[in-house]
Amino acid sequence: MSLGAAHRLTPEALFLDRDPAADRIALETALDRLAGFSPGVAAETDPESPSFGRAEVQLDGLERLWGPEPLIVGRIAEALAGILPGRPPAGIAGTRFAAAAAATRSGASGALPGAAPVGAVFARESGAVPLRVVERGGDAAFLAPLPAAMLSRDPEVRARLEKFGLRSIGQVAELPASALVARFGPQGELIRARARGEETDPFRPRRTPEQMILSLPIDPPVSDVEGLRFVLHWLAAAFGDQLGARGAAAARAGLTLELDRTFMVGDAPPSIHVDQYLPEPTSEGLAIERLLIARLEASPPPAPVARLTLELGNVAPAAGTQLALFTPQTGRTGRLGWQLARLGLKFGEDKVRWVEIDDSEARLPEERWRWRSLTGAAATATVSAAPLGAETAPRDARVAALRPGVRGARTAPLGGAGR
Repeated sequence: MSLGAAHRLTPEALFLDRDPAADRIALETALDRLAGFSPGVAAETDPESPSFGRAEVQLDGLERLWGPEPLIVGRIAEALAGILPGRPPAGIAGTRFAAAAAATRSGASGALPGAAPVGAVFARESGAVPLRVVERGGDAAFLAPLPAAMLSRDPEVRARLEKFGLRSIGQVAELPASALVARFGPQGELIRARARGEETDPFRPRRTPEQMILSLPIDPPVSDVEGLRFVLHWLAAAFGDQLGARGAAAARAGLTLELDRTFMVGDAPPSIHVDQYLPEPTSEGLAIERLLIARLEASPPPAPVARLTLELGNVAPAAGTQLALFTPQTGRTGRLGWQLARLGLKFGEDKVRWVEIDDSEARLPEERWRWRSLTGAAATATVSAAPLGAETAPRDARVAALRPGVRGARTAPLGGAGR
């Protein structure tokens, strides 16, 4: 709106000149901070875009690390407190549109069907974080009483909705698809899907993460492998949930142990790093955990561990595997490659080999096969983990979006937090 109109509405407000460069830098800094919570982060970074000011975070698989979804949003708001102005309202839902709508309703009084107003999930000196959570499967019921004009930014579509008497989203959802397509064209099918709580805009992360890193302190420090197994189990399980939600797999795992040398007798390095190639790209946290535990059992840390950091590398979309129809399928962790890797860690990689058929048509039997070392298998796993294409979010993903304040007298777009 114009500055004069804004001043008439709020004469006591302080108006600042627009600074698009500073706004872009602030949002980029906030997105980098959000990447510490989830590898799935999306936002529009162009200040001239209608969607600028809305950040979306994929929440699938984060409960193991940060707790329930409302608590995750509260911690995110705490992390962004010094970067973005004001208190960003948030919403959690199953689709991006419903999450954005939930964020705009987070400060509204009264309950809506299908929505549970959570209220303040995090309190600080500057105030509480407004949040509205849409229960799983309740997106359509939550959207039903909201204005139909929210379904599209196109002024012509909004005017025609008003002309036909479609004032609420629930009224649009009740109409057959053929009627809406006949009157609105392709936009009719789109707004009907949104009104029915269906995902119309696939979640595409801001950038495809090549590495995933998580770190947890251990207080008090532990020196036995069993104590490290407990922490590593939670980190690996959280990564497994994230990889599974994104349809990705990792081919390399790195483990860094920061040692507490306070009561150490003798010399010891401040940290130990273990780099382990996986027999094949995987998204199963249990398989990664077992392989790293076998590595620690073969070479225990020389001092108590104060912090454990797990890093997954060579992350790429997982390639599908054709399974036999009548053959029972065993677990991935029981396959030959994983068993050989654990045997190599226990007895030494130079003492474990496997046979590969080289030429089945050779005249001499000894020329039909050859010995392969475990290092060769690791190299093969590295090549097979190369990126196979653009990453897309799976169906039914939960996305989180926040709506931070925007400088100047412009109106801010919809924003929200979605599952």
